[in-house]
Amino acid sequence: MQEAAEYLGVTDRTIRQMIADGRLTGYRSGKRLVRVDLNEVDEAMQPFGGAA
Repeated sequence: MQEAAEYLGVTDRTIRQMIADGRLTGYRSGKRLVRVDLNEVDEAMQPFGGAA
């Protein structure tokens, strides 16, 4: 999750919120470790604004 947060320039909390609201799927590995698929992270990001 930390790598995904760094990749997007956001906090871990933002990634957790994206998992909670269904924009991303979290994959539990062990008791505490949660992973996300960076391909899914790219797909979840939608352009908006001027050039979109």
